[in-house]
Amino acid sequence: AAMEFMDGRAAEAIEAYNQPGDPAGAAAILIIDADGVEADVTHAIARVTAIVAESGGKTVEATDEKQRTRIWSGRKAAFAAMGRLAPDMICMDGTIPRHALPQVLDEMAVLSEQYGLGFCNVFHAGDGNLHPLIIFDVMKEGEFERAEAFGADILRLCVKVGGVLSGEHGVGIEKRDLMTEMFSEADLDQQHRVKCAFDA
Repeated sequence: AAMEFMDGRAAEAIEAYNQPGDPAGAAAILIIDADGVEADVTHAIARVTAIVAESGGKTVEATDEKQRTRIWSGRKAAFAAMGRLAPDMICMDGTIPRHALPQVLDEMAVLSEQYGLGFCNVFHAGDGNLHPLIIFDVMKEGEFERAEAFGADILRLCVKVGGVLSGEHGVGIEKRDLMTEMFSEADLDQQHRVKCAFDA
C-alpha cells in the first residue's frame, strides 16, 4: 500500500525531533505498509523480510496499530524535523523510474558536494517520486541562490534518467524555466495553445 524512504541524515533528525523509535545508525529506512486479506499481508511481509535480509538490512514489524502509528509519525514529521539541521529548506519534487534510484541518489550526493549544501532524502520509493530536502541558511550570502541551482540540477537529473519534473506538486513558477529540459518548443507551443483555448 505504501513504501516510504528516509536516508540516515533525515532519520537522525526525525528521531531527535519526535522519537518514533527508528533503528539508530541506519543508513536508510524504508517504511512499508502491506494491506489486503490476511493471507496476502502475511505473504507480502514474508517477501519483504526476506529481501531486506538478503540486502543486509534489518526488519522491524509493527505488531499493533499503536506501534504502526508511532513508526509513521516519524515520516510525517520529516519536514518539520529539518529545522534541527538548518533554518531554511527547499523541497524538490521530481519523479524517476525506480530502477534509477541508486544512480540518482549517488549523483545527488555529488551535487551536494559541488554546491556545498546539505540535503536529506525523504520520498515515495514505491512510485519513484523524490522529495530531496535541500537545507541552507538564507542569511548566509549566496546560499539561497546555490540552493535554487542545486534544486534545478536535481530536476535536470530526474529528466536525464527518464523521469519528469514533477510527481505531485506541479510545475508553477519554480519549474517553469526548466520545461525546455523535457519538452521541445513545438510541445510547449501546443501546451500554450491549449491553455489559451481554456482561458478564452
